[in-house]
Amino acid sequence: MEAKVIRTEEQYAAYLDEVQALISEGPKLNSAKSERLELLTVLLEAYENSKYPVESPDPIDAILFRMNEKGLKQADLVPYFGTSSRVSEVLNRKRPLTVQMIRALTIGLGISADTLVGASLPDSPTSKGVVDWSKFPIKEMTRRGWIDNIGKIAKDNLEEIVKGFISKAGLEFGAASFRKTFYGEAETPTSRYALYAWLARVIQKARDRKPKNGSFNPEELSAGYLKELAQLSRFDTGPLLAVEQLEKSGITVVIEPALKGTLLDGAALRDADGTPIIGLTLRYDRLDNFWYTLIHEVAHIWKHVTDEDAFLDDLDASSEDRREAEANRLAREAFIPRVQWRRSDAYTSPSKESIEKFAKELKISPAIIAGRLRKESGNYGLFSDLVGQNQVRKLFPSPE
Repeated sequence: MEAKVIRTEEQYAAYLDEVQALISEGPKLNSAKSERLELLTVLLEAYENSKYPVESPDPIDAILFRMNEKGLKQADLVPYFGTSSRVSEVLNRKRPLTVQMIRALTIGLGISADTLVGASLPDSPTSKGVVDWSKFPIKEMTRRGWIDNIGKIAKDNLEEIVKGFISKAGLEFGAASFRKTFYGEAETPTSRYALYAWLARVIQKARDRKPKNGSFNPEELSAGYLKELAQLSRFDTGPLLAVEQLEKSGITVVIEPALKGTLLDGAALRDADGTPIIGLTLRYDRLDNFWYTLIHEVAHIWKHVTDEDAFLDDLDASSEDRREAEANRLAREAFIPRVQWRRSDAYTSPSKESIEKFAKELKISPAIIAGRLRKESGNYGLFSDLVGQNQVRKLFPSPE
């Protein structure tokens, strides 16, 4: 009987019986019976994989199981995650595990690293070679005017509309993956689709904002360039002046609020024609956040971005990536050189007066110094009157 793809349980049972009979006969190698046995084995394995897939253990379930087994509370996991808020975010699947967390949990709780790695890999539209277009945030994209109001529309047509929106931005995809490779810490386990949609919108808007000189010269970027850009922060209209300066240098800056479910401050990438693009969400409408994010992304453009890469940053998150560490260092040095920071009165005896005096010496906004003190101390209640709350969005036209 000719062997065929297995489609029913009856066919599966019949082939299984035949395989067992052939095995008991012990057919000779390269004989017709041995080839038949090999073919049936392949067909049975394919049917079993499709009918009864073996799923990897869920990393969060593994952590919860071990907590229950050891009688642990969320507070007991703080040493492994760093803060109580991160424990909550990870266990609620809103933040992926970092390499450092995985290492700590493996040693401290004895959970296999192979099991935990899954929690550090957020759901990707192409992780299984298939893009589920229905997972894109259609309602929010429609509300923002990114796509036309499609109402009740057939699934196939919906796919074509969203696919057209994404591919129009040059985020082309092949059989297995999108063209861009993401780096950074801006994802939650369910946010990758929203990040692609946001990134596509940023690219499309960037193409409507042609750089004033029409070209980008990478040789223009340097530590001195970052410092000059940072010193624009001392002006009331500094954010506008910085965007203008960057666009004169051939770098397009786009303001676009993040989509729901993402943890995103900014992004750095290149368009298909090589034009550098910086996207900012103004996630926190504060001067300190705006300036640090901007210089961080410019550092990525200078040092790290290639035609195939996109850096998407949640600057509240820690990162093991050396490129993120370098962008952080370059941004900090552009505002406050390390040697001066440790010796300053603003650091040793922080007060409104010492902050404003040090800011004047460095020719930067006091918001930058206040923001750094808050970040390093972990006390975000400090100097709230100096960080420039609600001082950024009003400078830019509404993107919606």
